[in-house]
Amino acid sequence: MRAARIHRYGDASELVVEEAPPPACGPDDVRVAVHATSVNPVDAKIRKGGQRAVIRPRFPATLGMDLSGVVTEVGARVSGVTVGDEVFASPSHRRMGCYAEEVVVRADEVAPKPRRLSHEEAASLPLVGLTAWDVLVSSLRVAPGQRLLITAGSGGVGTIAIQLAKHLGADEVLATCSAGNAALVRSLGADVAIDYRAQRFEEVARGVDAVLEAVGGDDIERALATVRRGGRVAIITAGLPDFTARLGPALGLVRMALRLVSLRTRAALAGRSLRLVTRTPSGANLRKLGELVDAGAIRPVIDRVFPLDEIAEAHRYLETGRARGKVVIAVR
Repeated sequence: MRAARIHRYGDASELVVEEAPPPACGPDDVRVAVHATSVNPVDAKIRKGGQRAVIRPRFPATLGMDLSGVVTEVGARVSGVTVGDEVFASPSHRRMGCYAEEVVVRADEVAPKPRRLSHEEAASLPLVGLTAWDVLVSSLRVAPGQRLLITAGSGGVGTIAIQLAKHLGADEVLATCSAGNAALVRSLGADVAIDYRAQRFEEVARGVDAVLEAVGGDDIERALATVRRGGRVAIITAGLPDFTARLGPALGLVRMALRLVSLRTRAALAGRSLRLVTRTPSGANLRKLGELVDAGAIRPVIDRVFPLDEIAEAHRYLETGRARGKVVIAVR
């Protein structure tokens, strides 16, 4: 099969499309012919080695944690999934490999592809959709009547989180973005678009019930200053690549952990809560998201679609920070 692999850590030029052996399908797995995948910021972090303290792929490594495609094989213990099913999924980082024509994933991590979406559209949703779900439903417990701030509202997670928050009944959703993306975030349901270049979100959104903080760095402390006493902040990035670059993987991981402990302690003393949320691969939650898509409550936002042969250029484009929504890779 053709796959985009890296043979060492480095910049986007390390991604090489080449022939690779197909993975074996275990008794609890399904094999999927991948029609489309997508590029996420974590893919670039893994490619550069910034996550190697917690994610250490074996070289040559096929990256990618989003897929939409067709099931071609099912394991002996699998039920509920059959050959020919159209599915989408975001497999565990321990079993990446979606930048390829075939991938093997656990059967409980796949869900039926939303009927109203193409494979390219469906491939843009799993990782960011599951992240938004885990943050808003499981961590922040967004409920009717609440006010919510979402940073990086025009990004992959942000574009889905805005729509999910409104579906969950949030009374007011505020989202940070550039002035050029204000119309986009409002079209997704944001009540207030905050221009992060011209406005301080802690002033505009002061007293919100909850914050989904997607930028990291100093924005975490600013988010804690924004949320009301008794409110909750969920972060989806803790800066591990930056700590790794400065201190190496082992010390970088320790330094990140110590910073999180410090931030949580300070938050608790101020009567607020802070949690780092990572996406949990879940076919059950993806099925719920797919149902929302088919009901018209959530729609994907795609910036550009690249062919698999241009995977390096897709990574370079993502790393400009200008993508609105998702960058998708057409595999077939």
